[in-house]
Amino acid sequence: MASVNVQHPVAVGRRRLVVLAAAAVVAVVLNYLVAFGAVALGADESFRPLTAPVFMPFTLIGLAAGFAGWTAVVRRSARPAAVLRVLVPVVLVLSMIPDLLLLATKFIPDTSGTAVAGLMVMHVVVTAVGVPAYRLARPENVRAM
Repeated sequence: MASVNVQHPVAVGRRRLVVLAAAAVVAVVLNYLVAFGAVALGADESFRPLTAPVFMPFTLIGLAAGFAGWTAVVRRSARPAAVLRVLVPVVLVLSMIPDLLLLATKFIPDTSGTAVAGLMVMHVVVTAVGVPAYRLARPENVRAM
């Protein structure tokens, strides 16, 4: 007789919470290191987007938005892995448009190429940390990404 492995909804929810919280901590720490590195490479330390009070909430918002998008695709798509293989890199590239506009217009004081490069690396960090976390937190229907 075949057995059915049904996880309790509370256990699944707790697992998601733990995975996403761990991803948030990892992403914030890595983005702190990116900010530190950008300043070490010449970005002005007074450039506000590279300060923790600014990048920490944006890191968390990015992870949350990514998980919301991931969840929407997994729930609605017949082929979520194929959709996500295209969507994730496209969204990552599109997320850098504001950084490029910042570089072109310098509407934030102390903007430099190094500072903007640091911000762009932060987008990559959020994606690189988020995608594996989303796969662990919501693995259903996402095979072999």
